[in-house]
Amino acid sequence: MPKQVFKKTTGNLFSPPCPDLYIYLMKGVLRERDEEFLGNAFIGNWVEGESSFLFFSSPSRERVMGLLNECPDLEFDDDYHFSYDEWQGGGLDVSEIDPFVIVPPWLKNQPDNNAIKILLDPGVVFGNCLHPTTRDCLRALSLVAGETELGRVLDLGTGTGVLAIAAALLGAKNVLAIDLNPLCVKTANRNVELNHQQKVIRVIEGEAGDFVDEPIDLMVANIHHEVIKSLLEKSSFKKKIKLIISGLMRSQCREVKKQLERRDFKLFREWDHDATWFTILAEVA
Repeated sequence: MPKQVFKKTTGNLFSPPCPDLYIYLMKGVLRERDEEFLGNAFIGNWVEGESSFLFFSSPSRERVMGLLNECPDLEFDDDYHFSYDEWQGGGLDVSEIDPFVIVPPWLKNQPDNNAIKILLDPGVVFGNCLHPTTRDCLRALSLVAGETELGRVLDLGTGTGVLAIAAALLGAKNVLAIDLNPLCVKTANRNVELNHQQKVIRVIEGEAGDFVDEPIDLMVANIHHEVIKSLLEKSSFKKKIKLIISGLMRSQCREVKKQLERRDFKLFREWDHDATWFTILAEVA
């Protein structure tokens, strides 16, 4: 397994992220067993369709070109250089979303208050709680937990695992966290361990549609609209559950609400950020 962006040092402290990311885009999917050829600077492999984005903490073009000799089905496409902050869309610091406080694990001085603390190491995966859809999903989870037990939770498109961890810390009986991307699965598992939630959360690599028939009480889906649309069109999708759906823009939100109405769901609460990003909390009428 490749090393993470953040490395454990002593005690509960972690070193801060590497300042720069060197990314090499390859046509084709790199197999995990071939990652051993990429050296100590290799961080991880983000698979997107039939392409692989290889992340390194230092320039590694020579390593990548050498990989092509071992993997003739891969083809070099392009390379990029970002600062870590640029890649994550902003610096990583303590982030407060009531009742949570999201804390990078390398901070020496951890917040000491009554908030629910989530240790989050995002690596190179998106989901550092800066995006409004993630923040509104956390608010929705808190709202549901304040009114009823969360019970069994399904988190589709878990990314860093932050929503799954939030559900567990709010008292969920068990949480099934799904992501199609293997790097997300690795990152989410790491964060589950950081927050000591291995007994509650199970992280699985797979397609969202393969898990909607699981026995659950709450589904959280902060994923692409087309995936949400296809899930709601499944004939089996008719359960007495609560739904938190996010990642929606205005027109997409209208369409999803119409789909939910046809499925006898009623809108319980809606959040929007600058009338651009929308999050829905719905339940069976």
